[in-house]
Amino acid sequence: MFITGCSQRNSIVPSERIVTINAPTAELAYLQSQLLAQYKDWNGTPHKWGGMSKKGVDCSGLVKLTFEQQFSLSLPRTTADQVKVGHSIKRQQLRTGDLVFFKTGVNVRHVGIMVDELQFFHASSSRGVILSRLDNPYWKSHYWQSRRVNLK
Repeated sequence: MFITGCSQRNSIVPSERIVTINAPTAELAYLQSQLLAQYKDWNGTPHKWGGMSKKGVDCSGLVKLTFEQQFSLSLPRTTADQVKVGHSIKRQQLRTGDLVFFKTGVNVRHVGIMVDELQFFHASSSRGVILSRLDNPYWKSHYWQSRRVNLK
């Protein structure tokens, strides 16, 4: 079975060295302010498969760029690789900075970044970079898994 994501397949291997974002309340507030700043900067950028710029970006490209630009952390390029980093968490444990993954088609995966316990930002294929709610019926029905990021 071949699973595609919302970007081109590149051979980037997750790092062997791991540092966890274990965030007390003050750190969560900092993470949230950084993520919201990134969202405001990228809001409205159109979707482009394999894109990594303000001219067009896909979901995994946005995630990769966000973690590099805001936290100096290097994530893999594709959803297929991003879903392997960090550790799995339950939906009820979601917090700022966690990655949320969705199955939006038979072999299509989508990723976003939580900005609080309910909202995430992502590059929508139809609307570009937007903020969405996890309890939206579409996202709720396509939710797949969540991961807490552990990276270099």
